[in-house]
Amino acid sequence: MDFYMKLPRSKKEFALFMAVISVISVNIIAPLITCFEVGFRMDVWAQAIRIMPLIWITVIALVLMTYKPASWLTSKIVAREDSFSAHMLANILCSVFLMSIFLTVIGTWIGSRQVSMEPISSFFYKWPRNFAISFAVEALIAQPLARLVMVKLHQIKDGRLDMESF
Repeated sequence: MDFYMKLPRSKKEFALFMAVISVISVNIIAPLITCFEVGFRMDVWAQAIRIMPLIWITVIALVLMTYKPASWLTSKIVAREDSFSAHMLANILCSVFLMSIFLTVIGTWIGSRQVSMEPISSFFYKWPRNFAISFAVEALIAQPLARLVMVKLHQIKDGRLDMESF
């Protein structure tokens, strides 16, 4: 029942689900990583806010590119009969693993507004921190909120939630 209620059932719902997750993630992860890189100051945060639209577009593209590989990796980790939570945690782990690899390099290029070897040469220093931040935000904030949105949407669509409870 969790798979049916907490995950998108159509392309429109998938777009909403992805929008919720990506907006929350980009608004938390990008400024946090930027501040860890150059310091926790208001001007650094403001600079991170200015580049977030481009980061958001990049995140959407990478989600679409890594969706199938992450699903394949997830299927190798969990069995079909495992719980919903096990499937979701493994999927978040696989998605964040793949996305953080790309965004550790591409995000630095976008943020610094130049393509250089620096993010590649410092990859193994920066990636574990970026992965940990991204995994925590996805597992504890973005994905649970997006699944809550799906549950409420499905309850309304299925007629199980009267509009007065909003």
